[in-house]
Amino acid sequence: MPRTIWSGAISFGLVTVPCHVQSATETHSIQFHQYHLEDMGRIRTRKVCEIEDREVANAEIGKGYELTKTQVIPISDDELSNLPLPTAKAIEIEAFVPLESVDPIRIAEGYYLAPDGQVAAKPYKLLRQALERSSKVAVAKYAWSGRERLGLLRVRGDAIVLHAMRWPDEIRDPAELLPPPAEVSEEEIDGALALMETMSRDDLEGEDFRDTYTEAMAKIIEAKRDGDTALPEVPEPEQPAQVLDLMAALTESVQKAKASRGEDANVDEMPKARKKTPARKQPAKKATAKKAARRPRSA
Repeated sequence: MPRTIWSGAISFGLVTVPCHVQSATETHSIQFHQYHLEDMGRIRTRKVCEIEDREVANAEIGKGYELTKTQVIPISDDELSNLPLPTAKAIEIEAFVPLESVDPIRIAEGYYLAPDGQVAAKPYKLLRQALERSSKVAVAKYAWSGRERLGLLRVRGDAIVLHAMRWPDEIRDPAELLPPPAEVSEEEIDGALALMETMSRDDLEGEDFRDTYTEAMAKIIEAKRDGDTALPEVPEPEQPAQVLDLMAALTESVQKAKASRGEDANVDEMPKARKKTPARKQPAKKATAKKAARRPRSA
């Protein structure tokens, strides 16, 4: 059973839904510690007071804001828990929007919102069904860990999920990262679409979406535990070649994708570029004595 991260309520107009917040994800990655190579002694991080030059216990440690190099403003956990904000104790729904209107770059980690007791069961179900039927998501504000955040509430099965969201000013402008101007032909776009079609699927389950890095690391640890000096062989990754002919690369990619799925890799099935039908030439009109005055171009 995942532990409760936060307890409060969802505020939906005058409707209140008491709830617990629990993490919706878990990691299965292999974790490492730091060791001294000479004797394999554990290397640990110790918390030392710079003034007294001694290690201090967690009970002696608090939070503070460094106003200047010589002045620190202490902030207690009680003060953080009782901030004068409506979002300190509740997830305040501010609006309902289509999911498509939210840039995915703003969506972060997810949490399950669990109803807190029988009294929350009906309003929780009401909000979940309303979200589901509206095909919209709720945008809310909430305050955790000393800061106010934006959140996105959506339906997942019979549960309501809260996703942390980044504020607009936390998203960097990608303009400086954009490539230099380049022309792409319709034939190349069609080739890319054909490759996408051969790689399309209805779900993200199966062998292609398992954590092979963690599996490989587990094999190495198991081999070393058993005293095996011959570690599992690592396949050489294919070095990406410099693409000089996009159409040739796309055609070969489509062939490989089809072959991996057991389909007939027929080059002739590559879509042809959409050819523009030339406009019919209108018969030339006889020149008139007077020419129509040209209209000035709009700015």
